[in-house]
Amino acid sequence: MDGFGKLSVRVYTSTAQLPVAGATVVVTTRGEHGKVKLLSVQSTDRNGEIKPVIIATPGIDESTAPEEGQPYADCDVWAEAPGFAVLVMEGVQVFPGVDTVQNMELSPLSQGETSLQETDVRETPDQKL
Repeated sequence: MDGFGKLSVRVYTSTAQLPVAGATVVVTTRGEHGKVKLLSVQSTDRNGEIKPVIIATPGIDESTAPEEGQPYADCDVWAEAPGFAVLVMEGVQVFPGVDTVQNMELSPLSQGETSLQETDVRETPDQKL
């Protein structure tokens, strides 16, 4: 991996996009032999945002004319906050030299539910260049 990209995450709730402050955001990637590698654990600020995470990516030349493999790095991002279902975004794509913004809309839990009972997992489809 010759390049670097940035991943910014914004956590909110409802169609009004109300920020969720104090949510825990975890960013991971798959290492050798499928092992999970932790890249970042942060809490969101009052705007529902975390500090950008720098992620190693393939070089810029590999992302503009990929001959083999994928032209980006991928990672998984999950967010949780009290009173909301956990949201997991799988396969978030980060390109070299690009600030990727991942918006995450948390769904409120019904009374009596816990985040252990309700998890929403969404997968990002591969980019076709």
